[in-house]
Amino acid sequence: MPLPTASPNSALIRLVNLELKLASPAGPVNILRGIDLEIASGERVGIVGPSGSGKSTLLMVVGGLERPTGGEVWVDGLDLAGLEEDRLARFRRGAVGIVFQSFHLIATMSALENVAVPLELAGASDAFERARAELARVGLAERLEHYPGQLSGGEQQRVALARAFAIGPRLLLADEPTGNLDGETGRAVMALMFELADRHETTLLLVTHDADLAASCDRILQLQDGRIVADRRSGSRAAARA
Repeated sequence: MPLPTASPNSALIRLVNLELKLASPAGPVNILRGIDLEIASGERVGIVGPSGSGKSTLLMVVGGLERPTGGEVWVDGLDLAGLEEDRLARFRRGAVGIVFQSFHLIATMSALENVAVPLELAGASDAFERARAELARVGLAERLEHYPGQLSGGEQQRVALARAFAIGPRLLLADEPTGNLDGETGRAVMALMFELADRHETTLLLVTHDADLAASCDRILQLQDGRIVADRRSGSRAAARA
C-alpha cells in the first residue's frame, strides 16, 4: 500500500485546524482547539503556556503518539492521520526523537544498551557501534556500562539525548527536559541539545516553563486553553550568531 499523498507544502510540520477532544465523566474536554501551524525544517521552536494549555499534547500529536479527533497533521511530507499503526510506528522509529523530563531510561539496561535499543528496532546492524559514538558525543564514553541508577540526573538526560539523536531524527520533541535538573546542569544539557540539533540538522520542538530557555529558540509559541495565542520570533539565537 502506498504512503498517504505528500503535502504540497514544503514545511516540515503543517497542522491544519488541529483538534483533540477527549471524553470525561463530566462530558467532552477540548484539549486542542483548531490549531493552524507551520514549522520549517531546522527551526527551533519553544512552546510555552500555563499547565493544562495543551503543550505536551501538541507534542504527542506531532510525534504520532496521539491521534487527533479533527484536522490535519503533516510531518515530513506524510499525513499522519492517514497512516496505519505499523507505518506510524516505523515513522516514529525513523524520524522522531523524544526527550522527556523524567528520562524514561530502561532501569535494567546499561547506558549503551539504552541507546542501542532504538537503533536495533530500526534495523541497524551496527547499533552498538553507533550507540558508543553517540554516548561519546555527549561526554559519556567512560559510562557505557553504567545503569541509570548509577548515573546522576544530568548523566541520565545525556543518555536520553544520545538515544534520541542516535537515529538521526528529522524532528526532536523535548518535553520539559530540564524539569528534574538543577539550574547549572539544565543549562549544560540544553546547550548540548542545541549543539546536537545543529549537528544533525534536526527540527526542535521544546516545551518549557523557562522563559530564558524558550528565548534561546528561533521562535516562541504561546498556548492557552488549547489555542496558539502568540507566535513570535526570538532575537536571542540570531544575536548569538552575529
